[in-house]
Parts: sequence; C-alpha cells; structure tokens
Amino acid sequence: MRTPTNCYLVSLALADLMVLTAAGLPNITESLFSGHWVYGYAGCLSITYLQYLGINASSCSITAFTIERYIAICHPIKAQFMCTLSRAKKIIVLVWVLTSLYCVMWFYLSDTKEVVFENAVLVTCAYKVSRNLYLPIYFTDFAVFYVIPLLLATVLYGLIARILFLNPLPSDPKESRRNWKKESSVHGNSRSSSSSTTAASRRQVTKMLAVVVILFAVLWMPYRTLVVVNSFLKEAYLNNWFVLFCRLCIYMNSAINPIIYNAMSQKFRAAFHKLCHCGPQRSEKPPTYSVALTYSVIKETSNGESPDHYTTELDDIRGAAEELLPERKRLSFKESSIACKDTLATA
Repeated sequence: MRTPTNCYLVSLALADLMVLTAAGLPNITESLFSGHWVYGYAGCLSITYLQYLGINASSCSITAFTIERYIAICHPIKAQFMCTLSRAKKIIVLVWVLTSLYCVMWFYLSDTKEVVFENAVLVTCAYKVSRNLYLPIYFTDFAVFYVIPLLLATVLYGLIARILFLNPLPSDPKESRRNWKKESSVHGNSRSSSSSTTAASRRQVTKMLAVVVILFAVLWMPYRTLVVVNSFLKEAYLNNWFVLFCRLCIYMNSAINPIIYNAMSQKFRAAFHKLCHCGPQRSEKPPTYSVALTYSVIKETSNGESPDHYTTELDDIRGAAEELLPERKRLSFKESSIACKDTLATA
C-alpha cells in the first residue's frame, strides 16, 4: 500500500480529519454552553488557523492527486520516473508547508470578543476587523482553493476519459518488437479476456473520477458561495438552517472520501480487513502466469495504485517465467500458451 497515490490519500485524510476536528468540536461546545466560547484566546487563534489549514490542504491534496492520476493514465512512460514514492512525499511536504505559511495570517485576523447582555457576558471567537477588509482574502481562497482546482480537475479528467474510451491505451515501448507474436492463435483468447477486464476497469475508474469531481464541486459550493456573497452584503446572511446546511456539506465532504476510496478500491478493502483482523483470512497465492496482464496501467489505476510498480511487477513475472521455462523453443503447445501470455503482459 506504500504508493504515491496512497500518500496523497493519506494527506487528504489528515486534512479532512483536521477540518472535522477544528470545525466540529467548537460547534459542539457552543451548543452545550449556549454559544459561549470556552477555548480562550489561544484556542480561538489555533482553531481558526487549523480550520483554514485543513480546508486549503484538502484542496491542494486533491489537486496533486488529480495531476498524478493524469500522468499515470495518459503518460505511463513518464509516470515511471515522475510518479515515484519519494517525489510524492516531497510534494506532500511542500503542500503542507505552503498552506501552513499561507494560513499564518489568521493568527492576526482572529480574536475573542465579549458581548455584554443584561444578565451575562458572552465570549465569542470572531474576526478582528470589519468584514469588507477580508474581501481580497475570500476571493483568493475562492479562486486558488476552489475554482482553479475544479477547472483543472474537469480538464484533466476529461483528458483521462478520452484516453480510456476513445483512444488506444498507451503501450509499452517493447510492444513494437513483439508484434509478430500477437498473430498467434493463442492471443485471441487472451485478448478477449483482457478486453473484458479493461472494460470493467474503465467503468470503475470513470465512476471514481466522476464521484471525486462531483462531490468536491457540489459539497463545497454552498460554503464558498456564502462566504463570497456575504463579502458584498452590509449585513451578512446568516440563516441558521442554511449555515447548518453549509457545515453539514463540509463535514460530509471530509467524512465521505475514505468511504469512496474504500468502496471503489479492492486493495483498500483488503488492507482494511487485514488491519482490523476482520473477515475471512485468505492465504496469499503466487500469481499464475495464465492470467493476462495486458493494460496494467488501467488495472492499477482502477485500484487507486501508482504506476511505480508496473515495471517491477512485470519484470518479476518475466524473471520467474524464465527460471521455470528456460528453453522456450522446446515447449509443448500448452506451455507455449503460457509463454505467449507472459509475453503479452510485457508487451
């Protein structure tokens, strides 16, 4: 499970958890203490900072994941040296460092205020200056962390869909040197099997990409729109039910991402079962060489994996096959079928 894709998902999960904690916990305590802020001045600054840090880091993680998926599917050759585990870790560190520095301004823009009533004094965590001074910040957040990632995701996922449905899949450079072997009669059965697998993988990848884009756009739309609209109003629109709806959308977006990846990734489900020691324990079996491995890019992409391991896995299979079948010229028809399918996997 240690792949570039999963590194981005871990970053996204940490950002979502930060949003749920920093935004949800104050709402719970305000309900219990009748709107009174109980975390003090330091808590006001820290929680406000963590809220925006989680929101922005989540958006940047999705953008990084989108670019990685585009390279992995549309440029699999470049992905072998661009989408590496070490590079993914560096990108994640860069994302968190930049967003952390960007959100430092909220330490200077937030403050606690006391609202005096006849019978009590209510302490709240609010903005330090008037709302109209926040307009440049709101529009910067709206453009950089919502509009641009959404447009980029739409374009890149459109290119991915075109590759998956309209164009032939990018092939390995060795394919041109092995075209003569594809004319054998055995290849017909292998191609039929791999075609059905590819079709299922296409549907799975497309569904996952569509869900990610749609949820990101729809669930963040109410909150982003409310913030921008209130920037132009003299009196902010703070209908309790609509504000609650915006908060629920944010919480849902943060909580549903692990469910999406778990539901659409077989390896995620297997790893989760292994981690929790639940479900039937299956003994791992070595891969059989009769399984067609054509279009490994799409198969690995459908499981949310990175192309880092494409070459390694195929080389391992080739090496094992050469040890078991050292003399390919003397193979029987049944054994040559195995060798042919192994060749198709490397082509």
